[in-house]
Amino acid sequence: MSALRAQLEQGVQQLGLTLSVEQIDKLMGFLDLLQKWNKVYNLTSVRDPQEMMSLHMLDSLAAVPALQRHVASLGKAEGERTAQLDVGSGGGLPGVVFAVCCPSVDIHCVDTVGKKAAFLQQAAVALKLPNLKGIHARVETLNGPYDIVSCRAFASLLDFTTWSRAAIAPQGIWFAMKGKTPDEEMAALGADVNVFHVEPLHVPGLEAERCIVWMRPTH
Repeated sequence: MSALRAQLEQGVQQLGLTLSVEQIDKLMGFLDLLQKWNKVYNLTSVRDPQEMMSLHMLDSLAAVPALQRHVASLGKAEGERTAQLDVGSGGGLPGVVFAVCCPSVDIHCVDTVGKKAAFLQQAAVALKLPNLKGIHARVETLNGPYDIVSCRAFASLLDFTTWSRAAIAPQGIWFAMKGKTPDEEMAALGADVNVFHVEPLHVPGLEAERCIVWMRPTH
């Protein structure tokens, strides 16, 4: 585990993130939980801890600076919470990672698979993350208002924004983590969704294209 921890710490440094020892401990604890539960629940097809670290953990962490920047820009008062819905969270990537790195954000992770939602609830308890909640539901049934609605490699942008429309706050944003820039998906969006930024991401140790598509409802 020490080699994995060193890889994590190096990745955090490369991303310019400031995380405490406790936060690094929690991320390592999450990796451990994911490996244990994965044997029974098949939370992710990635089995190798090394690959879990690079393909999942660091991939999720690469979006944290952008998320933290956006949360800071909301200008919430001291003690006022930001509400985020993470759609199709699966094994908690990126939801759990976001919850560890952004303690001022309440992150609700919704998944249609009961076992995955149960794992997320277990992770919240085991890792002492009061700002993390797993929800077993279809996203279409949820109402917000959520300041941020996020997903990672979930569905097309059209499906993602359509299904989560009732959950997003009037001034909220969608935050979709994608591989290469999804030009066709963006072109398929209706006039009620505005793509206002596509932000390239660099994942430490991974030679793959990644980006965040930032969107907001237009009415």
